[in-house]
Amino acid sequence: MEEQQTLIVILGPTASGKTKLAVALATEIGGEIISADSRQVYKGMNIGTGKDYEEYEHVSGQKIPYHLIDIVEAGDEYHVARFQRDFKQAYQNIINRGKIPILCGGTGMYIEAVLKNYQHTQIPVDAVLRETIKEKSYEELLNQFQQQYHSFYPEADTSTRKRLIRAIEIARFMKDNPQAYQVTDPYKALIFGIAIPTEIRRERITGRLNKRLKEGMIEEVQALLNQGISPEKLIFYGLEYKFITEYLLGQLTHDEMVKRLEVAIHQFAKRQMTFFRSMEKKDLIIHWLDGMDSPENLISKINRQIAGENV
Repeated sequence: MEEQQTLIVILGPTASGKTKLAVALATEIGGEIISADSRQVYKGMNIGTGKDYEEYEHVSGQKIPYHLIDIVEAGDEYHVARFQRDFKQAYQNIINRGKIPILCGGTGMYIEAVLKNYQHTQIPVDAVLRETIKEKSYEELLNQFQQQYHSFYPEADTSTRKRLIRAIEIARFMKDNPQAYQVTDPYKALIFGIAIPTEIRRERITGRLNKRLKEGMIEEVQALLNQGISPEKLIFYGLEYKFITEYLLGQLTHDEMVKRLEVAIHQFAKRQMTFFRSMEKKDLIIHWLDGMDSPENLISKINRQIAGENV
């Protein structure tokens, strides 16, 4: 591998075993892990985001360094553009130490932004533009985008009104500031995805949820509220933090909270897989692995693929 160019990516839906595989791989090839999780960046949000710190210690006793976990205070703003900057710094630091960077996580938007080296994530919100188009229908906005801006941002996601407005915003900026939109070469990456049967995934999600509730997930959310983090902010973080906050506010019973949260996590995992499939339509080749296979076989398959890149 050309160390200055190559990145290994391990992605998959929640409860697919990404971290364990990444740690096993890092142990064997001398790697360090960069987390691609939009919520594990926050300090104090541990149980709910699945920061299983113990997983970063291999069965051999070797501790694998990890990056982009616990880097901002809970309640702070964090977004894809900031992740791109933080990733670049972590990636270069790992390369400088002669190690192999392994990007591991389930936040597809973050992974795609890094792999495609999107520059439009840096483009600011245009409040004036948004005010002028806020009364227009989705159909009117789509027609405007297709006629005026499609050529400047052909890969735009226009599937919802919110995304369409952002697409117009980005395309307009690119049209007016062509010199500011410099797309550099993306990272050379080998991407591996973990696929597991839906029923197995559902069983794991349910089991893990019950385990985390017993480990103090509700108490964790209460502690964040006690620190002064607003309920609105915690609800914005979604899933565990949304439903447990609503429970603590008396808006849901305990049973309602657990049932709704479980359903929401199942839906989230399904959306993750949908996003990963959409990445493949954007010329990102994902080598899918059978998550039910043994770790040894999976590592062997990954190593053979790595070796193939060297031929």
